[in-house]
Amino acid sequence: MTGKTLAVVLLLVLVAAIMLSPGTGCDVITRTGAGPQPDLSLVNEVWDIIHEDYVEPERLDADTLTRGAVRGMVDALDDPYSSYLEPEAYEASVSDLEGKFEGIGAYVGYRDGRIVIIAPIPDSPADRAGIRPGDVILGVDGETTMDMSLMDAVFRIRGPRGTSVILLVLHEGDTDPVDIEIIRAEIELESVLLEMKGDIAHVTVTNFTERTSSELATALQDMERQDAGGIVLDLRGNPGGMLTAVIEVASRFLEEGVVLFVVDNEGNREETSVRRMGPVVELPMVVLVNGFSASGSEVLAGALQDHDRAVVAGETTFGKGSVNVLHRLSDGSGVYLTVARWYTPDGRVIEGEGIEPDFPLDPEQEDLLEWALAYLRGDG
Repeated sequence: MTGKTLAVVLLLVLVAAIMLSPGTGCDVITRTGAGPQPDLSLVNEVWDIIHEDYVEPERLDADTLTRGAVRGMVDALDDPYSSYLEPEAYEASVSDLEGKFEGIGAYVGYRDGRIVIIAPIPDSPADRAGIRPGDVILGVDGETTMDMSLMDAVFRIRGPRGTSVILLVLHEGDTDPVDIEIIRAEIELESVLLEMKGDIAHVTVTNFTERTSSELATALQDMERQDAGGIVLDLRGNPGGMLTAVIEVASRFLEEGVVLFVVDNEGNREETSVRRMGPVVELPMVVLVNGFSASGSEVLAGALQDHDRAVVAGETTFGKGSVNVLHRLSDGSGVYLTVARWYTPDGRVIEGEGIEPDFPLDPEQEDLLEWALAYLRGDG
């Protein structure tokens, strides 16, 4: 993977096209003849039996059967972040991180065998319909999600603007699910939001897209003009996105050093370091996270924490630390595949563990933003 752009699939981020969102900013790779060659005699045997004996031969379509076999291989991995994409889904996923998409506007992930909402995009159809972080999606248009992969669910939920989708949703803390109808729309996502709280800049990064670095640069210039004395970097509900964008954001706050380590399927360890992006911001900083800060946001929080550049406050993060790559297949379809794991600069694993905050805070008991402002002003 040296020299290639690694990214999250956070299928999470793909869902921004419901979204999602692992994920995507993944590499788009075409491969031929890689890896050990399998004995395909059994596959050929079944292929011949089907074409010779199946009762409705007019229904047999070579492309459909081939794609079914490919889907079966990927499903056999039993990895929620590895998925087969039909050509239409592949094309949609490639364009997801341009910052504009059609869907309901929510990030989704996979937790404890269930498809859950990481966060609705503010003022999106999902947000206005009452979708909340932590919601479990039990069904889509009357079809259970029990046996769906994350990507299957995503591409059933997303769709053209003006069309509707009905989700069977179990809100966090409730016992009875409810049907929620959502009218899809075109959603243009702004990934960086700035609000001055007196002399403290509250910078929210909603996810990491192709535009995040330039949006952050603009926000930092605005902060400087307004004489900011500190920064609250808010990553709550951030599902991740493009790793290149994560590195560029980290490089705005770190003078030098490793941002993360990537360990591949052969145990090879590769470091990704700070890239010079212009003047480094040295203002005191608090990073806010919660249980729905995932993937790229965990990489960023972990890097700033390990380098003692910022304190991290809030809840333990989601724990999605796998690297996913999008492979383009010869027929226009694609495969998302988990290819590596991420580790923080100090070697902490993210997958399944998440980032532990320096200051654990219960958002039901305390206003995290107010806590961060008080901490930076010396009132905490």
